[in-house]
Amino acid sequence: MIDQLLSVSTRNALSKLTETVNQGSSAGPAPAAVGQPSFDNVLSQLASSVSGKLQNAEAVSMKSMTGDVPTRDVVNAVMDAEQSLQTAIAIRDKIVQAYLEISRMPI
Repeated sequence: MIDQLLSVSTRNALSKLTETVNQGSSAGPAPAAVGQPSFDNVLSQLASSVSGKLQNAEAVSMKSMTGDVPTRDVVNAVMDAEQSLQTAIAIRDKIVQAYLEISRMPI
């Protein structure tokens, strides 16, 4: 059901984000400030959080079909997943925009 809820471009964006984060962490990250999470860790946590919320919304939706979960909980789970997905998409767009801006800078 989650495949039906997400568009192909959104699934591709989330998978590309996860791949990019995983590739960046294998290249040997630069030392971060003490106590500060690295950028790739933050993006990885974001991708897993969004994925987890989408899976939770799907599970709650399935449970509601059997009558185990009230409609209010289903709506809350789906709205939370949608908000997380929209936030992830907005962050992805800002990252792409920043990359394009940096790539246009003269050397």
